[in-house]
Amino acid sequence: MNPQSDTTIHDTVPLSVSDIVLLAKRLEIDELKRLQSRAHLVGVISHMVHALQAERGASSIYIASRGTRFEATRLKLVGESESVQHLLRDLILEESRNAASANARIVALLAWVLLGLDALSDLRARITSLRLSGSESVAAFSRIIAGLIALIFEVADASVDPDISRLLVSLFNLVEGKELAGQERAVGALHFGSGHCDGPLKERLLYLIDAQARSFEVFLQFADAPLCRKWADIENEDYTAKLLQLRGLLRAAPPGTKLDPALSDPWFACCSSRITAIWSIQRDLVAALQQHCATLIVKAEEALLDSEGLLRSLREAQPARADAVDRFFDPQLAIEQSLSFAAASPESSQQPRSLIELLQAQSRHLADVEAELASAKRALAERKVIERAKGMIMARFGLSEDEAYTQLRKASMDRNTRLVDMAEVLLAKTAPF
Repeated sequence: MNPQSDTTIHDTVPLSVSDIVLLAKRLEIDELKRLQSRAHLVGVISHMVHALQAERGASSIYIASRGTRFEATRLKLVGESESVQHLLRDLILEESRNAASANARIVALLAWVLLGLDALSDLRARITSLRLSGSESVAAFSRIIAGLIALIFEVADASVDPDISRLLVSLFNLVEGKELAGQERAVGALHFGSGHCDGPLKERLLYLIDAQARSFEVFLQFADAPLCRKWADIENEDYTAKLLQLRGLLRAAPPGTKLDPALSDPWFACCSSRITAIWSIQRDLVAALQQHCATLIVKAEEALLDSEGLLRSLREAQPARADAVDRFFDPQLAIEQSLSFAAASPESSQQPRSLIELLQAQSRHLADVEAELASAKRALAERKVIERAKGMIMARFGLSEDEAYTQLRKASMDRNTRLVDMAEVLLAKTAPF
């Protein structure tokens, strides 16, 4: 028999149950390693968002003052953004090379993000030469940041581990809330820097204040106790009290009212202090995400070794009678019972003692993972429903995003129902809006 024939015979040898069990465990480890790589990517994306937020805020004051203020601060922040951008580009290149494990939506967003990063140099040149209005500058930065945050959303939606999903959902909502806080800083800076209250900008500001509160609420729902305590500390800081005071001033100012340009500095300072504190929580979340990925990989590799040892011992010491076979042919046992094998309870610390117990333990693990994932995925799914409903309202009535959200929230309050339930009613067209 020639070597080619030997290979063919070897390749057609059927896989055993043991092979499948071990393959499943190895695939789980591979998936966790992909998550670990993407957790690192998410960390750098979060850093890029933070850098662009700071640059956007300084650019707003630079433009509002017609280039007389914050020039040095803006250029310093541009340098910081560029250093993070180089690292992000390297990671995007690395992710794009892993075609075998690529997610189509994630790859498409990577392309969108690169397009935004490529546009930054032209955007900065236009800001330097004051060829953009403050609102145009804020919108341009915000579109780029939106793509980065959407990438975090897709990574969260693609996660297969419940603990990692919870961390990602918490992180996504924190980053989103922080982005809305960053837009608030920029829009408020335009108000104070220009010296008057602008009607449309004021409406935008009120929307941003409300929307970030919703994002932070979901963040707290999925965050652990230490991070919740850090958030409570932020709420009690002097800069938060100052921010609330300045917000109140802007809320009370009718459109066209003169504002004191000198308040742009305290506004920027208190907003920045709050955003920096949120950035600290964000770094803690990213570190927890990366650490959890590493811990899961170690545990999965240990479980693989245990599984290999168990299977090896089973092959070396086959029992005289196989309980599994007996159960299939026991006429006294109901069919549904013969398909249910006794195993150690979930609370038991004992290792599985048979191949059946090993399979059951693995099935229990997968079932638990699925149940725990549901809570995190639900938060992401509800967000998608609300965004779709807002889009429908915008298209049907020609409203802005802020106005569409206001209409959706009003309908929800009038009907005393949750926002997501109202959005589902609207999308299903089962009740008049």
